[in-house]
Amino acid sequence: MLVAKGLRKKYKQREVVKDFGLTLDAGEVVGLLGPNGAGKTTCFYMIVGLVEADAGSIVLDGQDITGDPMYTRAKQGVGYLPQEPSVFRKLTVADNLRLVLELRDDLDAAGRERELNSLLDELQLGHVSEQLGASLSGGERRRCEIARALAAKPRLILLDEPFAGVDPISVGEIQRIVTHLKQRGIGVLITDHNVRETLGICDRAYILAEGTVLAQGSPEAILDNADVRRVYLGDSFKL
Repeated sequence: MLVAKGLRKKYKQREVVKDFGLTLDAGEVVGLLGPNGAGKTTCFYMIVGLVEADAGSIVLDGQDITGDPMYTRAKQGVGYLPQEPSVFRKLTVADNLRLVLELRDDLDAAGRERELNSLLDELQLGHVSEQLGASLSGGERRRCEIARALAAKPRLILLDEPFAGVDPISVGEIQRIVTHLKQRGIGVLITDHNVRETLGICDRAYILAEGTVLAQGSPEAILDNADVRRVYLGDSFKL
């Protein structure tokens, strides 16, 4: 389980995050949502390790990782998919995955190839395994990025704007992949501006406003919250 408590962040004189907390269990999908300027990206980046918290703690399975750099968190099982395309464009899909598998101390050469083939099959990438990253469609690129994240054996995966820049068919693909990650027992934290798509696959969500948690709970509870409607969703929003 990931537990964040009392996180704060100030830029110059402006406190953008005030006493933020969050929990994420294995096999759970949690959304981190809110209006522009609410502080959700800063909260997300503090959990990832891209931004240092001014106060508070982040604990993963009982181990305090608050001060750990991003690469250390990755070794401890925190996977991260950025919003921007991150495939190596001049490498094949298979070689994109091999780069990560080479870092796995628990696998020998034969084991790495078995894991590679398993991931290609699991993410339906076998037919493009020898294509260069530059030639992939938006959905194929996202699947490649997720397969590469899985190659590191993460306990959690943090998805930054996974629905950005993909077509409606690919949105459905990504939702199915997130459901698959959940079934694998991996905790998934999503921040995205596409509220309907995110709430549609979340077990729980946190709604931020002005740097603090305005509401949390199931998608149904979020939709029934008058403050969330007033500040963020509006009266006409429906799933």
